[in-house]
Amino acid sequence: MNAIDQSILSVILLVPLAGAILVALLPDRAKLPNWCALATTLASFLLTLHLPAHFVAGRAGFQFEIDRTWIADPLISYHVGVDGLSLWLVVLTGLLGPVGVLASWNAIQKRRKIFYSLFLVQQTAMYGVFIALDLMVYYGFWELSLVPMAILIAMYGRRNGSKAALKFFLFTFIPSAPLLVAILWLYAKTQTFEFTKLGAILETGALPQQALFWVALAFLVAFAVKVPVFPLHGWLGDAFSEAPVALAMVIAGKLGLYSLLRFHAELFPVQARHIAPLMIALAVIGVLYGACLALVQRDFWKLLAFGAVSHFSLVVLAIYGFTSTGWNGAVFQILNLGIVEGAVFVLLGVLDARYGTSQITAYGGLAARLPRTASYFVIASLTMIGLPLLSGFVGEFVILSNTFTDVSKGWAVVAALGTILSAAYMLSLVQRLFYGPESTMATSKAAADLRFSELAALTPLVLLMLVMGVAPAFWFRTMEGGMRPPQTTQEVRYIDILQAPTEIPVSVQQEGQR
Repeated sequence: MNAIDQSILSVILLVPLAGAILVALLPDRAKLPNWCALATTLASFLLTLHLPAHFVAGRAGFQFEIDRTWIADPLISYHVGVDGLSLWLVVLTGLLGPVGVLASWNAIQKRRKIFYSLFLVQQTAMYGVFIALDLMVYYGFWELSLVPMAILIAMYGRRNGSKAALKFFLFTFIPSAPLLVAILWLYAKTQTFEFTKLGAILETGALPQQALFWVALAFLVAFAVKVPVFPLHGWLGDAFSEAPVALAMVIAGKLGLYSLLRFHAELFPVQARHIAPLMIALAVIGVLYGACLALVQRDFWKLLAFGAVSHFSLVVLAIYGFTSTGWNGAVFQILNLGIVEGAVFVLLGVLDARYGTSQITAYGGLAARLPRTASYFVIASLTMIGLPLLSGFVGEFVILSNTFTDVSKGWAVVAALGTILSAAYMLSLVQRLFYGPESTMATSKAAADLRFSELAALTPLVLLMLVMGVAPAFWFRTMEGGMRPPQTTQEVRYIDILQAPTEIPVSVQQEGQR
C-alpha cells in the first residue's frame, strides 16, 4: 500500500473540517462563503474517487486501513477503513457535498458563514460514520452528525424550524444514550472497541447471550430511529418540511441504514437473525404504510417523507433477509435513493422557493412555464418508481426477487405492492404539479426555470440514474466478495420462522430452545 493509500481516508476526513474552519474565518461578503464551500466539497469529492479507482474488488476485509492508538486507557484507536459496503457510501457523501452547496447557492441569503461551516462539519461527521472501525470513534462521529442538522433546521426552517429541530434532536439523541451504555458494556467484557476484534469475540459465543440480546437491541433501536423504521418515523415529516435542501439530502436514510447493516446485522449476527422476522414484518408494513400515506398528502414535503419511509423499509427488508444478494441489493438501493431523492429535494426546493408554498393543490400546468424543471422531475420520478433502464429498477428488482426466492414468497408479494403504490403517488404528483390546467398561482406569478447552479447540481444526478440503470455491474463488482452475511454456529430455522411470522421470538433464551 503506497503513501496515498495509507493516508487517503484521513485526508478525506480532514478536508471538509479544514474548509469549515476557513469558511468561519472568512468575511461573510458577497458569495465568498459559497465559493469556499464549493471548492472544499469538490476537492473532497475528487479525493473520494481515489477509493473506487484503487479498490481491489473481491478482496475480503477492509482496505485503505489506518490503525493508530489514540487513547491508551481505555484503549481507543483511530481505526478507519472501507469495504464493499462503505466504499460507495463515502463516494455518495462526497458527491452530495457540492450538490448541496449548489442547491443552497441562492436559497441561503443570510448567515451564509454559519450555514456552510456547519454543512461542512456535517460532511466530516458523515465520512467518519462510514469509515470508523472503532466503536467509540464511530459513536463520536454519530453524535457529531446530530448537532449541525439540529442547528441548521432550527435556524433555516421554512416555517417552524425550531419545533422540527427539537423533535429531530430528541428522537435521534435519546436512543443514543442506551447505545453508549451498550458500547461501554462490550468494552468492559472484551477490553476492545475494535469492530473486527469484537466480531471475532462475539462469534465464539463467549459473552452471555441474554445480556447480548439487550446490547444488540440498544444498537438496533438507535439505528432504527435514524432510518427511520416504522413506527419510529414521527420526526421525519417535520424534518423534511423544514430542513434546507442540502440538509434534507443528508437526513434521508443513509446513516441509519448503513449502521443497521454494519453494526447490527454484521456485529450481532445471532441476535439480528433472531429478531429478523419482526424486522421483516415491520419493513413490509412500512413499505405499505408509507406508500399509502404518501398517496393522500397535500404537501409535497410530507409526501416525500412518507415515500422515503416506504423506500427505506424495502432496504430494511433486504438487510434482514441475510443473503449476500440481498445485501448487495440493499447497498445499491441506498446509493440509488441517495441520488434520486437528492434530485427530488433540489427540484421541490426550487418550486418552494419560487412560489412560496408546498401545497400540491396550488400548483398545476407548470410544464409549459418551467420545461427544464418538469423534464428533470419526470426522470427523477420514473427512477423512483423503478422504471427499467433506470437505477431505481435495479435495486428494487434485486431486493424483491431475492426476497421471493430466498426469504419468503409471501412477504415479497406484499412488499411488491409498495412499488405499485409508489408509481401511483409519484405519477399523480407529476400530473398535479406540471400538467393539466394551469393553476391561478402559475398564471399570476412568473417564475424562472432552473438556474445554472441548479442545473449543475441536478445534471450529474440524472446522468447517474441512467448509468447505474444501464451498467449496474460496475457497482456490484466492488460489493461482491467484500460483504457477506456472517455465518453463525447456532442453527436458526429462518425460513420456517418467516413462513409463520406470528411466531416471533421474544428473547434469546426462547430462541435457544428452538
